[in-house]
Amino acid sequence: MTATPAEVLALYPALHGLDAEVAALAPQALAVPPGTVLFNENEPCKGFPLLLEGEVRVSRNSPDGRSLELYRLVPGELCLASSACLFRTQMLAAQAVATRPTRLLLVPPATFRAWLAQPAFRDFVLGLFADRMADLAALVDEVAFQRLDRRLAAALLGRGPELAITHQELANVLGTVREIVTRLLRRFEREGWIELARERIRIRDGAALRRLAEAG
Repeated sequence: MTATPAEVLALYPALHGLDAEVAALAPQALAVPPGTVLFNENEPCKGFPLLLEGEVRVSRNSPDGRSLELYRLVPGELCLASSACLFRTQMLAAQAVATRPTRLLLVPPATFRAWLAQPAFRDFVLGLFADRMADLAALVDEVAFQRLDRRLAAALLGRGPELAITHQELANVLGTVREIVTRLLRRFEREGWIELARERIRIRDGAALRRLAEAG
């Protein structure tokens, strides 16, 4: 599935001035289904992803199977894990998986490094680092300093009265194991705050969950 240079430049205006390079890459756009692994930890970076549509979840995984989401990548944004890898020519420090039908360009490493010579693109990448570092600092605070029951309550809010989500998916979001999430959900159910069903969670007392999430 191809892309047009105009589509790419509309999403990534910092690439203006690199029109010829963008035009050469646009016909090579890839379309991938949900669940596609775009890259894995401890692998060399094979290219820099520019999302045109869809969404990608970037996470760190532990040897015991736990996963901690670092950020979500959407069209118009740049991937911190890929850029850090290419800057220092080191292995990738995270995994990226498409969460929706996704279309993207994969910019070769040599091309990405050449683009960094353009001030507009270089400033865009450095701005990304500043934004992502702020996000990651907030994530560290959340993981290190907030109790898991509060984080779980917050994760259940803002998704509507019924969530189509598994306990494992919630554990992945929170960076913990499924058994702990299940134990906390059952406690919430005993309190009358939620109702558990197969791969679904119904919110019965959102106010109670919000009080817990906001507790000091």
